[in-house]
Amino acid sequence: MPRLHRLSAVFLLLAAALAAPTHAGKPYQYYAVGDPTNVVLPQPKKPSLVLMGGGPDVDAVFAWMIQKGGGGNFVVIRSRGTDAYNPYIFAMGGAQSVETLVIPSRDAANDPFVAERIRNAEELFIAGGDQSDYINFWQGTPVQAAIQELAGRKIPIGGTSAGLALMGRFGFAALNGSITSAEALANPYDKRMTLERDFLLLPDLGSVITDAHFDTRDRMGRLVAFIARIVNDGWAGMARGIGVDVETALLVEDGKGTRVGTGSVTFLQSVGLPQVCKPKQPLTYLNLQGQRMSGGGSFDLRNWAGYGGATVPFTVSAEAGVLLTR
Repeated sequence: MPRLHRLSAVFLLLAAALAAPTHAGKPYQYYAVGDPTNVVLPQPKKPSLVLMGGGPDVDAVFAWMIQKGGGGNFVVIRSRGTDAYNPYIFAMGGAQSVETLVIPSRDAANDPFVAERIRNAEELFIAGGDQSDYINFWQGTPVQAAIQELAGRKIPIGGTSAGLALMGRFGFAALNGSITSAEALANPYDKRMTLERDFLLLPDLGSVITDAHFDTRDRMGRLVAFIARIVNDGWAGMARGIGVDVETALLVEDGKGTRVGTGSVTFLQSVGLPQVCKPKQPLTYLNLQGQRMSGGGSFDLRNWAGYGGATVPFTVSAEAGVLLTR
């Protein structure tokens, strides 16, 4: 959650004054600080994305998004929760308004006002929560179409935790709950291994599946299992994974990513088909190529390579359900 203790007393009072949502009686909740009048700014020349790994938010992320989008109307979307992002982001300066839309149903996602506010965003951030809500409530609605429209206009788009989970072409939908690495490796066709594809088609993430809380929840094994399923099921001939630690983000502009925050970003790439990927059998998938980014430099998502000493290479294998890293 945003670290509200960093706000000044002025913005805390502002947040309290605007705590109640507008548009009472609607299926959505809408909150705003600043002036939400729509502004028209020049379209960014390059696409930019934020992949954030959950946990404490990284302040630099939001300042970067505002700078890339030019200010204007910063919009946060989520399926549940509060407007806590509004004063936190607005206090950073540069945005004319910060707005939160809580979209907790398909009725809400089909409301014309909701899609309009998303389409008018100069920056869009998908908050954490439960990604199954986003699939169940937003897929096939004007909300999904509006996000895709923003991507086509090169508007900065970011996501954290559940928001991050659905930014790649492939995603873990969590429709039957979450799954641990040990469970995914023991049975890559476990009923909780609910994967989706094409919820969003964002620049430079066309072969990618993402995962958040990568370090604290020990998710290397399940990312390997996700990649195994994608290639084994014929969704793609080659798949890539990006795992982001808590309090960490990858800032991507025109395909090139830099790391901010306290943790690492991990990049994996498939190598052919898994040796064993069958229901109720432990996964065997050998020699996936990994790179870990913990400091400076940049990572080119198009070439899948680190520059300026950005990454440390490693190899990871699943052998009869046991994860081995070299």
